[in-house]
This record gives sequence, C-alpha cells and structure tokens, in this order.
Amino acid sequence: MHTSNLNRWRHGHRYHVHNEKNERRTYLVIGITVAMMIVEIIAGWLTGSMALLADGWHMGTHAVALGITAFAYYYARRHADNPTYSFGTGKVGTLGGYTSAVALAIVALLMGAESIQRLLAPQPIRFNEAIGVAVAGLIVNLGCALLLQANHSLDHGDHDPGHHHHDDQNLKAAYLHVLADALTSFLAIFALLTGKALGWLWMDPLMGLVGGGVIAYWAYGLLGETSRILLDSGIDRQVLGRIRAAIEADADNRVTDLHVWRIGSRQQAAIVSIVTHFPQPTGHYKKLLADFPELVHVTVEINACRTPPCILVKDSSKTFR
Repeated sequence: MHTSNLNRWRHGHRYHVHNEKNERRTYLVIGITVAMMIVEIIAGWLTGSMALLADGWHMGTHAVALGITAFAYYYARRHADNPTYSFGTGKVGTLGGYTSAVALAIVALLMGAESIQRLLAPQPIRFNEAIGVAVAGLIVNLGCALLLQANHSLDHGDHDPGHHHHDDQNLKAAYLHVLADALTSFLAIFALLTGKALGWLWMDPLMGLVGGGVIAYWAYGLLGETSRILLDSGIDRQVLGRIRAAIEADADNRVTDLHVWRIGSRQQAAIVSIVTHFPQPTGHYKKLLADFPELVHVTVEINACRTPPCILVKDSSKTFR
C-alpha cells in the first residue's frame, strides 16, 4: 500500500500543552527573582535578619526551581516529535513540577533548621533596613505571581492557595515557588515589625518556622498530584465508570479490560478491550467515546464471541463463556 494512503490513519503525539507564553513568563520571572535574591541576601546579612536572609536564600532556590520549569518547557518542545517517546513529551512538564516540588520541600526543611538554630541563639537585627528590603521583596514576589497567574485556572471550590487547579503542573510548580516567596516576605515583615515594636527577637525565627511549615504543606500537595500522574494513577473511578457505560450503552458490548492514564496535563490515553456478538469497525467504538475529548489516544481490542453459549455478563470480574 502506498505510504500516502496510510497517512489518514496516522496521528501526531504532540500532547503537551502549548506553553510558549508560559515559557516566556517563566524566563522573565527568573530574571526578576535572581535580582531580588541578591538584594535580600546582602541586606539580610548586613542587617542580621534571619527572616530576610532566609527569604533571600529561599528566592535563590526558587530561581533554580524556575530554571527547572523553563528547562522542562524547552525539553518538551525540543523533543515533541521524538519517536522514542511513545506518547510524546506531555509528561515532561509534570516531571518538572515533581522535581520543583522536591526542591520546595528541601527549602522548607532548611528554613526550619535555620530558624530553630536562631531560636536557640538569637542575634541582633537592624529592623529599619530589613523591613524596607522585605517590603520590596513582597512587591516583587506579588508581581511575579501575577505574571504566572495569567494562565492560572482557579478551582473555586478550594480556597487553599496551595491547591489551585492548573492544567499545567509545570506552571503550577513555578507559581507555588513564587507564592512561597511572597509568603516568606510577608512573614518576615510581620516578624520584623513585631520585633521592632515589642523587642521580641524570637518572633523572627518563629515566622521562619511557620513559613517553612506552610511551604512543606504545599510541596506535599504538589508531590502527590504530580506523582499520581507520573505513576499512571489518579484517574477518577467515576470517569472510568462513565467510559465503561458509554461503551456498554450499545447493549451487545461488554468491557472486559479498561486502562486509562494521563499522557499530558489534560490529555489521556485509553486501551479498551471489548467482547461482543456482532463486531463493528474500530471507529464505531471510538464514536461511543465522543463525549470524552480528553481521550486523545484510544486503542480498542475487539473480541468476537462466536461460539455458543456466549453469555455477556455485566460483572467484568467474571469469565466470559
């Protein structure tokens, strides 16, 4: 058969989200973050503020994490048509998000350890200078968060800022890193103002502990979300039930095996094994799944039940005869 005749049955595997805008925004945020990191580290060292110094180093680790985000975008785009990736590079962004979540968790642990050390051995703080730099850091962080939030989709049923819904886990990781920066800047300002007014030097490292705990919580949530996708898990049972029901709505069909997994931030692949008395062309069964646009790569296995008796039972755990 001529090759051109086969093209209509072929399809690409560009299942990653079109992320050029997100990639450009990430590069811009990296530049801003690195500049502010340098300012805060120098200011924290000169003023003796643990909260400010922690925020500066925290921004530094986020600059590295944002670099991971940018690299994931580049790599997914560069290898989008590489045939060695069976389902394209749609999961590269998820892997980038997972790696960034690990970095976020490490940051939380380091902040906690350093804050405990400062609680045990308080150091003098130059409050006025530290407050000024912390306010500048907060403004920069909020500006970066707004840049990354442009393509950010909020799940209105969840008001926890660590549990926003993103179609792009790579962007979500970058957003959480910047949001964590904003949180530590806010806590640093609160600690410095309280310490200056009441003389409570212990408030500065205490806020470092609080910030580390919140960041660890966000990291845990992102690790769970991305790891489920990387392990081909996390497809809702109700979704699986609706897919099965759509196939079996054609009364003669019974689904004996069903596998659904993510191959991108939105896209899913499926392998469906069907037993039927009257086999139809593969396209017939794919049309039954027309209400599932996220299923972009569907493989159907059709098993003809021709030898009587042949009982098609609803319970897929039973043996077909």
